[in-house]
Amino acid sequence: MTSTIDLDTAAVLAAARADRAEADAAESRLLQRALTWSQLHQVVDPENTTIATYGDSPVSLAGQGAPHVSHFAVLEFGAVLRMSRRSVETLFAEVIELGHRLPLTWSHVTAGTLRAWRARQIAHATQSLSPEAAAFVDARVAPVADRIGPAELQRLIDAAIAQFMPVHAEQIAAAAEETQDVEILYDQPSYTGTCRILGELDLADAQDLEQAIQAGADQQKQLGSELPLGARRAKALGNLARGEIVFDYSSGLPDPDKSSTEPIKPPTVAPRQVMLYVHLNADDTAVVENAGRHLVTVDQAREWCRTAGNVTVRPVIDLAQEITTPGYRPSERLNEQVTLRDRWCPFPFCERNARHCDKDHIERYDPNGPPGQTTSSNLGPPCRTHHRVKTFSTWTYTRVGPDAYLWRSPHGYVFLKDKTGTRDLTPRPVEPPGSSRSP
Repeated sequence: MTSTIDLDTAAVLAAARADRAEADAAESRLLQRALTWSQLHQVVDPENTTIATYGDSPVSLAGQGAPHVSHFAVLEFGAVLRMSRRSVETLFAEVIELGHRLPLTWSHVTAGTLRAWRARQIAHATQSLSPEAAAFVDARVAPVADRIGPAELQRLIDAAIAQFMPVHAEQIAAAAEETQDVEILYDQPSYTGTCRILGELDLADAQDLEQAIQAGADQQKQLGSELPLGARRAKALGNLARGEIVFDYSSGLPDPDKSSTEPIKPPTVAPRQVMLYVHLNADDTAVVENAGRHLVTVDQAREWCRTAGNVTVRPVIDLAQEITTPGYRPSERLNEQVTLRDRWCPFPFCERNARHCDKDHIERYDPNGPPGQTTSSNLGPPCRTHHRVKTFSTWTYTRVGPDAYLWRSPHGYVFLKDKTGTRDLTPRPVEPPGSSRSP
């Protein structure tokens, strides 16, 4: 028997979903109005025009090759919509980008199959691309535009830059080096006498620093420190600042089982060890996972390896192989396979990297059940939050493809999550004849 509360909660969810659909339709219409307005005020020849009267001037807001529009016309549109200058210029930049440089993606907006905010997100990301690179991204994004996530979009943009804009790729790498910085806010101490540190480092330098800090924290614990890990890591960083190098402690600690009068050797610095997770794609592009899945040039990788004492090349794992582990916990190889296979938390719309997620038995593990329950086809990598959602609520999910999961919410909403993003498969409500409400 269904309770009144269940009916009320179901009604609220259904009403919210209908409201969201109405708002999405309105946002799509607004983008189309903005593009029409820009076309009505397009400046064909910005170098030779009479539009620049009394301070008005043509402005180029979108990417290379997009038309100019009257600036005053843009500002008037913004005033009508109660938008600031920056907000309305951003709106028109993205709309013009969609209408003129991303026509395939734009067609999904006008068809009502692509939400306005997601279309604008794509257009914002492509404005710095050349026309050829933008067309490359448009052709690959359009079929999955309604569900592509920021990480996958960035991968396509990086591939386009590498293929069509090699000089720009080198400029990006140079700019990234120039933006490295470390700021110690010692002039803003807390009342407890601590201060914050902000920084952005080269990946290899950051890995070296992480190794040193963790080694220092581990040594403190071995010597009896009862401080939590975070506090020990902070103290290890202070030790580094005083020149107390803490990479390899095995050569500097006495053996407690042996008495020796030999002096303790000072800690030695282990040579840099480089481990890069490089994913080769079918289109001959490559992505370095632990560089944030952003563009990495060959020169950057070469520089990281040049000073390394040890470069590790991990063996290829067949992502289609069925790997089974006896017992509850997956083996290291099975754990790595699931991470590489799925890449992200499988929960709808979640972008958490699978390397930082749990490994969950899709079909609940039965300690008294048959062997072979911990296997490739029965493991997924939900993040801790969505692992808890699945475990302690009536959310359910099923693996329906090599990297695809079908989810069902407590109220019966259905979502398909794969490497391209999330798709809402819940049937649209059927409105009675004559209803003015859009589904």
